Amino acid sequence: MHTKISHSGIVESVEEGCVKVRILQTSACAACKVAAHCNASESKEKIVDVLNVANTESLKKGDAVVVSASGDVAGSALLLGFGLPFVVLVAVLVVVLLLTDNEGLAALSALVALIPYYAVLWLFRDRIRRKMAFELETI
Repeated sequence: MHTKISHSGIVESVEEGCVKVRILQTSACAACKVAAHCNASESKEKIVDVLNVANTESLKKGDAVVVSASGDVAGSALLLGFGLPFVVLVAVLVVVLLLTDNEGLAALSALVALIPYYAVLWLFRDRIRRKMAFELETI
């Protein structure tokens, strides 16, 4: 994945080394002419923290910018957020089901197994945030 994922946005605030940018995240069909009449199209406003911005002096609230991330960053985020938890869920479900032959216990155990996974993810959030950083370009 050597592609870049980019979103246009507006600077919300500028702090030392961190810029908060408001982006409009839209689904693929949100730009359709009949999107207002369709439940499938949706868009959400999100605030993105762009860390380690070198030249924050030139930015001010209301500036138009482009926030981008590499495809590798997006792939890593998807793996940590959805891929690995799915593997943990299915593995625990199968193991407990084979050991106990109790579907209810297996399902509950699989769900409970996600708690330590997300706790570890939360503990390493600063390291993950530094590794999966966004880039900022002025328009």
